[in-house]
Amino acid sequence: MKLLKINRRLFVKSATAGASLAALPGILKAQQAPSQNVAGANSRINVACVGFSDRFKDALLPSFIKSKDALNFEMVALADLWSQRRTEGKARIEEKIGHGIDLYKSDEDLYEKAKNVDAVIISTADFQHARHTVHAVTAGKDSYTEKPMAEDMDAANAVLDAVNAARKAGNRGGAVVQIGSQRRSGNAYHIANDYIRSGKFGDITYVDLCWNVNQPRRWRRPEALVASLKEADTDWKRWLLDRPMVAFDPRKYLEFRLFWPYSSGIPGQWMCHQIDTVSWFTGFDFPRSAMAAGGIYAWKDGRQSCDTFTTILEYGPDNDPSKGFQAVFSSRQTNSARGNVEKYHSAIGTID
Repeated sequence: MKLLKINRRLFVKSATAGASLAALPGILKAQQAPSQNVAGANSRINVACVGFSDRFKDALLPSFIKSKDALNFEMVALADLWSQRRTEGKARIEEKIGHGIDLYKSDEDLYEKAKNVDAVIISTADFQHARHTVHAVTAGKDSYTEKPMAEDMDAANAVLDAVNAARKAGNRGGAVVQIGSQRRSGNAYHIANDYIRSGKFGDITYVDLCWNVNQPRRWRRPEALVASLKEADTDWKRWLLDRPMVAFDPRKYLEFRLFWPYSSGIPGQWMCHQIDTVSWFTGFDFPRSAMAAGGIYAWKDGRQSCDTFTTILEYGPDNDPSKGFQAVFSSRQTNSARGNVEKYHSAIGTID
């Protein structure tokens, strides 16, 4: 299966660029799940964690543990730039899986030295996902990468190029990449997709998407944790990757979702899940027009990403402007009224 090479001309450049990459999970999918190739203990898939975050600790690791025995997977290593995370991660993982794991100071250190790793779970900062996925694919490791896969088009295409190269070369490892978009595993969403694509729902005319919370400290970290991070205990230059060199800032390191250019904030964290269903259900990989606005209206704590964000996307065939529909996404972190909303409208009815 050849992966789609994304062309900038296919894409509306806007503030929603990071979130629009959510269309990629439907493009970048495995031809065959690793577990289908596992025959026994000799074929066990050894997995390493790249980036021991709260997300890995509280969500990814528990999910991995629930299914690892049935799928013949095992956790064998951890790579993290921060020495404190390596220590904490080793203790937590070993407590949960009942045996020791190896530690590495970076993903590149892992790929250079580890001889027993087949695949990785990448749960680093948003802007690092694409680069770390390319590292994994190039090293011949399959990967599960947290969303968003990329924050810009160049980074997204770098991942696609790496996977295409691995598949063209017939590499056994590195050709399988899965992106952590939440809706893709939900049975209700598969039912909705089948129903919409059957034609019984009629033409979609409007999609209403909303993700509202009232969380003043959303994506903030405990002050004691921020204070505990010292530049000498990590690798700030390696953490920045291709971002401009700036003075060490523990808030940017730990609260990256609040700061440009390390995260798009609301679009890359929440919109990506919901807008992904639009591309999935309709077959339109990209909107044909877009507009967006956002601001920091309540939580003035030094953050740079919006606490309130709205975007209007128009989808439809490029050769027929009379056909199409609007998808409107709105989100605020200042008031939870309406909560999470996902409604698809047609002249026949509504799916929610």
